[in-house]
Amino acid sequence: MGMAFASTLAPDESFTTIELKINFFRPVWEAHLRAEGRVVRRGSSIGYVECEITDQRGQLIAKASSTCMALRGERAVGR
Repeated sequence: MGMAFASTLAPDESFTTIELKINFFRPVWEAHLRAEGRVVRRGSSIGYVECEITDQRGQLIAKASSTCMALRGERAVGR
């Protein structure tokens, strides 16, 4: 999800996560997992991102959502 949100940032911007939620639907002991994140909504400062994690058979393992805040200027330095 972080990479999805980061792809929306200007070169001088950074971001921080202000909320994160993950729902786990099934256990995994050994599998190849795929995580696919997408930006649902990107405003001027706040964005909402979702992610689905599936196994090699396409079964849904978990869903996650995150609210991110874009940082500019002095707030973005060093992040």
